Amino acid sequence: MKEENSLLRKVGTENPFRVPEGYFENFSERLIEQLPEKDRTTTRFKEPTLWDKIKPWVYMAAVFAAAAFIIRIGRDDNSISEADAELMADEYLDAAIDESLLDDYSFYVYLTDADAGQQP
Repeated sequence: MKEENSLLRKVGTENPFRVPEGYFENFSERLIEQLPEKDRTTTRFKEPTLWDKIKPWVYMAAVFAAAAFIIRIGRDDNSISEADAELMADEYLDAAIDESLLDDYSFYVYLTDADAGQQP
């Protein structure tokens, strides 16, 4: 605190930065005078072609087509006919029975959702 007070006594609390009198009064006019002249060439707007007119619609259609394609590929559509399903079920049923480690009655109960406590 003492050090800060000694520095303030040496330097003072007055703002050392000054702006010349009337500097901001004509500032905008002086700035505009100092800017370089802009070359004022006339720009011609060309008439949009047919492609320029339909380009957004073509892009939008392409986005929707791509989305439909991705959804079609990503969808798990492994539809098979009933006959194929029955052949596959019979084909895998024997392997499932052999590897199930269940006796015949327990497997029957499992398949029919019957209560294991009831005897047929």
